[in-house]
Amino acid sequence: MSRPGEPSGRAGRRTELDPVVYRFGSALALREGPGKDKVDDNGGPLGSPVSPLRPRVSAAANTSSSSSSSGSAPAKPPAPASCDTSPTAAADRSRGSKPGHRRSSSGPLIFSDRNGGSGGGSSSASSPLTNVLPAGNICPSGKITGMVPRTTARSDVLGSGTGNYGHGSIVRGGTSGGVPRIDAGTGSLVDPSARRPTASADPQLVTKAGNEQYKRGNYVEALRFYDKAVAMFPGNAACRSNRAAALMGLGRLGEAVRECEEAARLDPANRRVHHRLACLYLRLGQIENARLHIFSTGNQPDPVELQKLQTVERHLGKCGEARKIGDWKSALREADAAIVAGADSSPLLIAMKSEALLRLHQIDEADSALTSSPKFEMLCAPYLNTKFFGMHPEAYVYIVRAQVDVALGRFENAVEVAEKAKWMDSRSIEVAMILNNVKSVVKARIQGNELFKSGHFAEAITAYGEGLKYDPSNPVLLCNRAACRSKLGQWEKSLEDCNQALRIQPSYIKALLRRADSNAKLERWAESVQDYEVLSKELPHDPEVAEALFHAQVALKMSRGEEISNMKFGGEVEEVTSLEQFQAAICLPRASVICFMAVSNQKCSQITPFVNSLCIRYPSANFLKVDVDKSPTVAKAENVRVLPTFKIYKSGTRMKEMICPSQQVLEYSVRHYSL
Repeated sequence: MSRPGEPSGRAGRRTELDPVVYRFGSALALREGPGKDKVDDNGGPLGSPVSPLRPRVSAAANTSSSSSSSGSAPAKPPAPASCDTSPTAAADRSRGSKPGHRRSSSGPLIFSDRNGGSGGGSSSASSPLTNVLPAGNICPSGKITGMVPRTTARSDVLGSGTGNYGHGSIVRGGTSGGVPRIDAGTGSLVDPSARRPTASADPQLVTKAGNEQYKRGNYVEALRFYDKAVAMFPGNAACRSNRAAALMGLGRLGEAVRECEEAARLDPANRRVHHRLACLYLRLGQIENARLHIFSTGNQPDPVELQKLQTVERHLGKCGEARKIGDWKSALREADAAIVAGADSSPLLIAMKSEALLRLHQIDEADSALTSSPKFEMLCAPYLNTKFFGMHPEAYVYIVRAQVDVALGRFENAVEVAEKAKWMDSRSIEVAMILNNVKSVVKARIQGNELFKSGHFAEAITAYGEGLKYDPSNPVLLCNRAACRSKLGQWEKSLEDCNQALRIQPSYIKALLRRADSNAKLERWAESVQDYEVLSKELPHDPEVAEALFHAQVALKMSRGEEISNMKFGGEVEEVTSLEQFQAAICLPRASVICFMAVSNQKCSQITPFVNSLCIRYPSANFLKVDVDKSPTVAKAENVRVLPTFKIYKSGTRMKEMICPSQQVLEYSVRHYSL
């Protein structure tokens, strides 16, 4: 049995809600007193994820069928829903009927024709009778009383009756709008076109269906049912609380807050709604709002929830202190601790984490953190009325986003977002300063690019330097200045800018290209080959990178005094047709990669295109292929039994043998032995 103040937990945890009673189409919310053990309509504890609705009070249970004639008898309670409507069962039940009422199974049915005459005969209780339309009650004498002249034809049917009248009750309009069916509660044939309650229109059944889906974790389906219940009874607190539970399961916390706030307005004393609101506000990092709802009902708060709130509050305070002094490692640590303690969906804490990562030169991680942050448009107004680090909370998130965009070269978007922050909080000095910095960096980048295109490289260096005064760690400006210095032959300074840019953003492709080129200009071939090999993985189909790598590899081998037999870039895989040709190839001083394959082999066909690409990317290696069907002597001499098989030789010595290798293993071996 869950305690009234037990936490609702994170998204997907099931929590309690208030039960609801529906009587005669109106909703009445019943609040339970604390500490009382109750069960739902399924016999389960009230601590289930959602509140059950109490069974509806059926109007049929309080009323009975009555005859329009003066001689009708008092009605009996309706038959059970699963009653037998067969003629035999009706005859058994007729023993308990009152005198003066004849059941259809005990004698002939007497009914009037269209001219008011009478006739006799037996008929199935469920058979529709056309043009034979009694308008009164069947009496023991066989006469029909209360006859009303009929002027228009109607499609009435002879129903199976109730406990008082047995088979033969008349149901008006039985064949219009569809095929008549037997009502499970009364046993009578009913008109399908008549207005009647359905499962989809019954809030009891709709909510129960939503509860079942919620228990299974199908929050989308549960929300669909709860939406229907709210549409039927928008003023019911329990329906809205159930809907909030499903929204929490879907991670739509802002909408869940709004739904709970409305439920609290409708039922201010509902402890469960306030408990859910406290949990939601804590997850969103709103300490004051969470505390307000924890103590809202005047009862002693749950100690676990109170301790969680105090822990998050403590980490938030330390996070703000670290930010003031620029201790970004501590700020990152405290932000992570607050998120783990319970504020796992706070946009402000995630923005704080992103800002710390940006200052620690982890730009990609900062961008990834912001991408996963909840959107402020989905949050409620109380969240946006607070202050965070002295700023409007939404403005703070915007300035962090703007700085990350500038670092990644998304300059236009950065200006737009920074201006949004200024509009949200026009009085903040920090927001105004960051907007000015962003605009200055963008302006410097535009001026520098124009000067670079016109060939004024020295002036472009000055322009990029002006932008770096406002953002000293901007990798885009550093890389652009490196390009200008490379054009002026300032290779060492170009390397410095590239190294600094790559320390801030290791995945910056342009900076890596310029550093590889600068190392090549300085004849630092080992460093140049290393950079070009990384680039060949990132840009596998770039011919310029492949050619630059080839020339750097050749220059590296020549600097080491190694013999180079192939100075031509872009060689093809050479086919071996004789044992003598094979022996000559493997004796070369450079690495020879031999692929034993067969055209008919599916695995060989799949890996052949990859071998061709390796031949282009690693031109310093010698690639050969042996078709075992055409050259069985070579395959036999090398004892090849499984295809495809790869062997790497160097100066006549076998360095590596691979049987059916993966692409990653094959490339790693080729790269290792081709250097």
